[in-house]
Amino acid sequence: MYICERLKTSTMNALNAISPIDGRYASKTKDLNQFFSEQALIKYRVHVEIEYFISLCQLPLPQLKNFDHNLFNQLRAIYKNFNTKDAEAVKEIETTTNHDVKAVEYFIKSKFDELGLTESKEFIHFGLTSQDINNTAVPLSLKEGLNQVYTPELKLLIEALKQKSSEWKHIPMLAKTHGQPASPTRLGKEIEVFVVRLEEQIKTLEKTPMPAKFGGATGNFNAHHVAYPTIDWKAFGQNFVEKSLNLKYSFPTTQIEHYDYLAATFDALKRINTIIIDLDRDIWTYVSMDYFKQKIKAGEVGSSAMPHKVNPIDFENSEGNLGIANALFEHLSAKLPVSRLQRDLTDSTVLRSIGMPIAHSLIALKSTAKGLGKLLLNERKINQDLEQNWAVVAEAIQTILRREAYPKPYEALKGLTRTNSVINQKSIQAFIETLEVSDEVKQELKQITPQNYIGI
Repeated sequence: MYICERLKTSTMNALNAISPIDGRYASKTKDLNQFFSEQALIKYRVHVEIEYFISLCQLPLPQLKNFDHNLFNQLRAIYKNFNTKDAEAVKEIETTTNHDVKAVEYFIKSKFDELGLTESKEFIHFGLTSQDINNTAVPLSLKEGLNQVYTPELKLLIEALKQKSSEWKHIPMLAKTHGQPASPTRLGKEIEVFVVRLEEQIKTLEKTPMPAKFGGATGNFNAHHVAYPTIDWKAFGQNFVEKSLNLKYSFPTTQIEHYDYLAATFDALKRINTIIIDLDRDIWTYVSMDYFKQKIKAGEVGSSAMPHKVNPIDFENSEGNLGIANALFEHLSAKLPVSRLQRDLTDSTVLRSIGMPIAHSLIALKSTAKGLGKLLLNERKINQDLEQNWAVVAEAIQTILRREAYPKPYEALKGLTRTNSVINQKSIQAFIETLEVSDEVKQELKQITPQNYIGI
């Protein structure tokens, strides 16, 4: 009873958790527990084993020809109703087997005994290796975890960005290239850039297949073929993986799935995180430039020493969690496709960690969204920066002068603007008066301001 008792007495306490995922941030990541916890992994293994048995019952196997198909719903209830008590029972069996997948097999066999199906129970895990279960259970849990928790949260962030982009679409803003004042832009458009980038990466993520291996000890259906040589086991494996589990069938393989598509998924998630890091840093910088104030919540403390501060901590929290996530995604995508010969066991412990970077990513998505909700636009400061940088209209003036075939227009504007003297509306208009162009062109040039020189 050692493992069962240990599980019962070590109920997770946020103050005792080693990882902040299960500690400080447990409330933000709890929805992932049903996909990436130890209990979840066991449940998905049970799911695959049960569906595999049901699929075998569809084949012309003499030993299963009389199995009552009306019992399939009772079999599926084993994984659909799987709970903590069941998980503890599997872990208890594992104390004897010292093998996690074999413990699942024995657990299901005990359920068959309870249902009076003892004579059929040897077809549970028939001809399989552990990786036939792991390499279907893990991608199935990953697919459902991404679809049901991660992607909806990402789309909520994108919707929040769309709302801000629309709200600020007419706000002119001084751009900064190389950290220097540059041709003005619109705040809403700068936010829209991130919307489009993220939407493109979601398309890539959703188009990346979720692969599964199913083919016996070294991928050749050796045991299946020797027992029933007339059955097309490859067709069976493909049908089972694609129809019963809704995953992509990988064939041929070694004992394990080669993880190339899984690596592509992690790379796609990493790119999404990198884009959000870029967003976090831009918003952080705008806050530091006073382009945004932040909503103040009664009772909150911005700094333990400086009472006046309201730190952009949500964006900093997001960036930090995204960095951790990307380091883990990098390892997953680099390590998993590499296995010695027909297999080594290094993938096993690594696969148990795939929930960690997704959890850190989820924390980050929520933090960025929270930070966006606190922003208060400071139009006065944005407009002030535009007014203090009339030099940015030099590009507009010299471009119109080029249109008018004015001699050396770039050099003329360079002489005006690359000095340490103040460039303002008055000096710009005085310069325009010195130009040998028509009054109509002069009037056109005088209409250009940092606020309206914002392009399309």
